Amino acid sequence: MVLTASAGLVDAVGFIELGGYFTSFMSGNTTQGGAALVDRSWPIVLLTASLIVLFFIGSVLGNLLAISTPRWGPASVSFAVLFGVALTLALALGGFPASQAMLVLAATAGAQNAILPMRGAVRLGATFVTGTLYMAGQDLALALRGAAPKLRWLQHLAIWFGLFGGAGLGALLYRIVGIHALFLPVAIYMAFALGHLWAGGKSAS
Repeated sequence: MVLTASAGLVDAVGFIELGGYFTSFMSGNTTQGGAALVDRSWPIVLLTASLIVLFFIGSVLGNLLAISTPRWGPASVSFAVLFGVALTLALALGGFPASQAMLVLAATAGAQNAILPMRGAVRLGATFVTGTLYMAGQDLALALRGAAPKLRWLQHLAIWFGLFGGAGLGALLYRIVGIHALFLPVAIYMAFALGHLWAGGKSAS
């Protein structure tokens, strides 16, 4: 849930910086890009297409790291995500426009999802929760029929609250300190990366 909240924080900052476009919600970018294409709003088409392509590339690279180094996969992907957020922060502080600096966050969001299978927990650290909400509804329906544990649907709903709370915190911090709000997820991802590294070393021994 901490990873999910951190993803929400990062996406909120990216959303504000980009003026209403997403670094992890590709369904929204796809819809906006399609509408912009009809209106021939080429700058928007280019921005949304860039975000989508980089998210896809990030997911490929994240999964390659996970597959290539199974024991160290969580640490490798976590360090990659940490590097992506830190690089975005450095670019923004260096004066690069949001349309360039925030693109790194899209690749970072795609990579973060590669942590999930290796943690053995559904949706932990996800950067999107549409499927999580659906599973909450599905589990509640099954629970009402006695076909699933009564409270399991709340676990899925808790992940949604994690992203929602992280997004709210990101917007609040951005209002107070601007782009410096990204220092918090940098610290969080550093902690998780070091934790995964320690866990990988422990399993090796």
